[in-house]
Amino acid sequence: MEEETPEKIIERRKGDHVEICANEDLTQDYFYWDDVKLVHNPMPEIDLDEVTTSTTIFGRKLEAPLIISAMTGGYGKAEEINRNLAAAAEEFGIGMGVGSQRAALENPELARTYSVIKEFEVPLRIANLGVPQLIKQGLTAPIGIDDGRAAMEMIDAHLLAIHMNYLQEIVQPEGDTKSRGGLKALETFASALPVIAKETGAGIPKETALRLKKAKVKGLDVGGLGGTSFSAVEYYRAKSAGDTKRANIGKTFWDWGIPTPVAVVVANVGLPIISTGGLRSGLDVARAIAIGAGCAGMAGRLLPAALDSREAITQEIQTIIDELKAAMFLVGAKDVKELAATRALMTGRSKDWLDQLSE
Repeated sequence: MEEETPEKIIERRKGDHVEICANEDLTQDYFYWDDVKLVHNPMPEIDLDEVTTSTTIFGRKLEAPLIISAMTGGYGKAEEINRNLAAAAEEFGIGMGVGSQRAALENPELARTYSVIKEFEVPLRIANLGVPQLIKQGLTAPIGIDDGRAAMEMIDAHLLAIHMNYLQEIVQPEGDTKSRGGLKALETFASALPVIAKETGAGIPKETALRLKKAKVKGLDVGGLGGTSFSAVEYYRAKSAGDTKRANIGKTFWDWGIPTPVAVVVANVGLPIISTGGLRSGLDVARAIAIGAGCAGMAGRLLPAALDSREAITQEIQTIIDELKAAMFLVGAKDVKELAATRALMTGRSKDWLDQLSE
């Protein structure tokens, strides 16, 4: 059998990720967002049709505090998925990120699977590269500032997300596990490009948030525990390949990380926060804003609809925005600024986390 090139391995892996995310249960048995309780206002003194969801983050106006989080790119089906997502982002005036663009930097023929979003007027576009790729991994040279600039130009991005995904990397048989020097490399990128630091399912603690702020990133995507577990994704890949060792590691670390609501609170160090990880509804978006996020990111709920059709993803996002408006009405918040100031209670396991972290 002909040996696969590194580019083909990456392309196959990206296809695996989408298929697994669409067809397998990757969540946890505890819904941390239900720990966040908004206080009902029985006399809101506003009309539902007065509620406005528009907001500004990173200097970009969005019609709702919602970003379609990075999902895919770099393999055949990704072009149609990103086209459907970008069309919806344009229609609703919300942000959108793309999956890691490393594949297209190594194989320019794949650039179209990302750059398709330039066909649409998406008000906030976020490019995507990984911290592990900023560091020399074995014989693989690190990517540089010019690569970061190329990734941004590929989609006319306003921001470059540099993602931290070492939980996923330790389970991947082909994972990049060199980390020493990553913060310095990220700081170098942030000195030249508008960078946000993005976790991918394990959250960001306060200490790391402070170091990232010192590195001059523009914002944080806390990407906490509660949604798609990429340890679980790699568990399924390893299991399918008959790799018992990697499958066991993936299963062991399935629930690893800081719950997203906890991460939103503890990582609030004065930078704009995108809250991703386990958000299932517009109510969860409202909860995220009420505890300190500037915007909420969703991927898992949206992927099945994006795989279906443009109409399906449009309907899904409309429902989420309607749910958000309903939550705002029920707490008496006529706009996002008032929602951010509304009272929210932290209960359950999330409160336990916060209590112990503050000791």
